[in-house]
Amino acid sequence: MAKSMSLHILLVLIFLILFFSSSLAIPVVTYNVISLGAKSDGRSDSTKAFLAAWAKACGSTAASTIYVPPGRYLLHNVVFQGQCRNNDITIRIDGTLVAPSDYRVIGDAGNWILFEHVNGVYIYGGILDGQGAGLWACKRSGNNNCPSGATTLGFSNSNNILINGLTSQNSQMFHVVINGCHNVKVQGVRVSASGNSPNTDGIHVQLSSDVTILNARIGTGDDCVSVGPGTTNLWIENVACGPGHGISIGSLGKELHEAGVQNVTVKTVTFTGTENGLRIKSWGRPSTGFARNILFQHALMKNVDNPIVIDQNYCPDNKNCPGKSSGVKISDVTYQDIHGASATKIAVKFDCSPMYPCFGINLEDVKLIYKNQPAEASCRNADGSASGFVQPNSCLKL
Repeated sequence: MAKSMSLHILLVLIFLILFFSSSLAIPVVTYNVISLGAKSDGRSDSTKAFLAAWAKACGSTAASTIYVPPGRYLLHNVVFQGQCRNNDITIRIDGTLVAPSDYRVIGDAGNWILFEHVNGVYIYGGILDGQGAGLWACKRSGNNNCPSGATTLGFSNSNNILINGLTSQNSQMFHVVINGCHNVKVQGVRVSASGNSPNTDGIHVQLSSDVTILNARIGTGDDCVSVGPGTTNLWIENVACGPGHGISIGSLGKELHEAGVQNVTVKTVTFTGTENGLRIKSWGRPSTGFARNILFQHALMKNVDNPIVIDQNYCPDNKNCPGKSSGVKISDVTYQDIHGASATKIAVKFDCSPMYPCFGINLEDVKLIYKNQPAEASCRNADGSASGFVQPNSCLKL
């Protein structure tokens, strides 16, 4: 009887604890953009409704969700501004956000959808359609009056960001830009644009720390992932790239005084028909920049023009740099388990600065072929080591 009474009391206590803990939990407030005036027809301008939803979520002291139901929503360029009263805003997108079909409407704004000075923003799902084909055609035509274009999704000076399961297609310019941010996770993102779409980098990171990019599928007309100055502690894993220009650190050294790049890991990546694979590039002119402690690991090349490349003589249009040496210091770069097929005979190319040679370049278990034969390597001003099976034969100075 005593045991039965004790068990009964224990069950009552557990019930009371669960009841009161759930009662005291802060509820999540949801703002549906349609209830605030958005139209899902893809033609009506829904910008004000999205801004109204943001104002409510940002102004709430409770965790908030902005919900975008299925449908197509036309948005002009919009800035979602912090500082917010809470650090827990979820944006759940079940529909498609569409940029204006006339690229001139947002083409000079620089950004289509921009978050600034936010903390704790989580985006789940959705499709962002930048409708950039018209601008690409304008740029390819040689017309000097084309706008530079707008980045589809940007985060600037923000912390604790998650982008999960988002699709970006046909961006006018860069698809996703992480600038001046800390603790960002980009997961399960899909990027799609024509292989001849100019300046449409998939994911660009700069002046940011502790950024993780996982499980991405990127096909575009420029770098699949590009890494700009001031990036530290970047982790890139399980990325499929193609078409595109590969995964690039740089270009660095455009400015004389420039922050460096360090602690970058790129692993388990596949390149299919891309212009480059794993690339580091810097302008051929003076700079205080650097790139160090870089690990490229487990990469598969499928018909890639330049599987492994360091280019320190980047000088587009031969302006402001002919005859100068790159001041960017490149060191401690490891290529580990890199294999596959090169579309050109020279599969490994280290073209480093004569003033600041690359050093600490390590090749470990590299096997690259060209037309079913061993590929070749080319080195200038590059010091390092090779271990395990390395093909093509290393040309690094030991």
